Amino acid sequence: MHILEDLEWRGAINQQTDSEGLEKLTHKKAIGLYCGVDPTGDSMHIGHLIPFMILKRFQLAGHNPVVVIGGATGSIGDPSGRSSERQLQTMDVVKENANKLTQQMDKLFLKGDAENSGFRVVNNYDWLSELSLLDFLRDYGKHFNINTMLAKDIVASRLETGISFTEFTYQILQSIDFHYLYKNLDVQLQVGGADQWGNITAGLDFIRRMEGSEAEAYGLTIPLMLKSDGTKFGKSAGNAIWLDPEKTTPYEFYQFWINQQDSDVTKFLKYFTFLSKEEIEALEKEIEVNPHLRVAQRRLAEEVTRFVHSQEALDEAQQITEALFTGEVGQLSAKQIEEGFKNMPQSTIARQSENLAIWLVDTGIVDSRRQSREFINNNAISINGEKINDVDYEISPDDAIDGKYIIVRRGKKKYHLVIFED
Repeated sequence: MHILEDLEWRGAINQQTDSEGLEKLTHKKAIGLYCGVDPTGDSMHIGHLIPFMILKRFQLAGHNPVVVIGGATGSIGDPSGRSSERQLQTMDVVKENANKLTQQMDKLFLKGDAENSGFRVVNNYDWLSELSLLDFLRDYGKHFNINTMLAKDIVASRLETGISFTEFTYQILQSIDFHYLYKNLDVQLQVGGADQWGNITAGLDFIRRMEGSEAEAYGLTIPLMLKSDGTKFGKSAGNAIWLDPEKTTPYEFYQFWINQQDSDVTKFLKYFTFLSKEEIEALEKEIEVNPHLRVAQRRLAEEVTRFVHSQEALDEAQQITEALFTGEVGQLSAKQIEEGFKNMPQSTIARQSENLAIWLVDTGIVDSRRQSREFINNNAISINGEKINDVDYEISPDDAIDGKYIIVRRGKKKYHLVIFED
């Protein structure tokens, strides 16, 4: 299947500037294409990942992707999708964020081997920082019509509340990027989110002004990602799902995907995995025939967690998941406990021995000693995966995993992590 046919089947194309011209070009030669991300934060979240997955699909089809880290544009701020001015960050913060995003891109796409990966990662600070104000105004600003810029959705949506000249110039800077990449890295296609259509078309207009009307350059945007209930995709319990394992652990990341609704999982398999049409259709059939087995969700979680993190991180996430499901948590390492219990109820307690019935009250796991004794007598309390039914049991730091953690399970599903103070 041709790359553009594959993207259409996956529902991954929102708009194209010239679908026929792009199809002819991609049949004729290996094209260069790019997508950019501004370092407004120190990590991407899964919503950012979608256009870069498009770049990866083009690479697998024999084309040449370029990732642009917006070290310069990130210091300005894209007005797209915003109702007010962005709070500008210091250049030191922008540079630090740019370094972290570059490392993230390296992990995802270069795999530490830039020469053989097929991907290039560049920073637009390298060329935009060399422009003087007069160069910007004479060589570039002269080619942009104010009336045309005002008509772009990204600007028009801000006219009522106001937009600074700084953010107003963003589309000029992004246009310079596209032209620079077209001239120097043989890039003919820009890929972006639906909100980038105005910036992309501004870049195409600029390229044709500079290089002539026959210049082969194209734009493609992806749809806004929504769940089947119409809500915005990419958050869990109100928090963004980050690609940085320090912000969203691989276990949390895995759980996000495995808990997707049946009505969404096929769409996400198409967007976020490199599985073939036949494999995805087979998984779609599993949803219809055996929805309770959640085969599609597990495959989705496996594929995306492996791609974003690693096979080792996936193995750990699955081990934690299995341990929590079965209650056999005693074999978890301290690191796995920290990851798996990050958002579960926790208590910190002094390092001393104490009667279990009293200890359960002191840690807030139960409300009273009477209730505590009832749970113990009814075999409803497990300590690090072992049932305890002795109301006289003395619990101590010796029971702790790595001398620090005790995992209490009350009933079948209620977990509580107790941490001994150092």
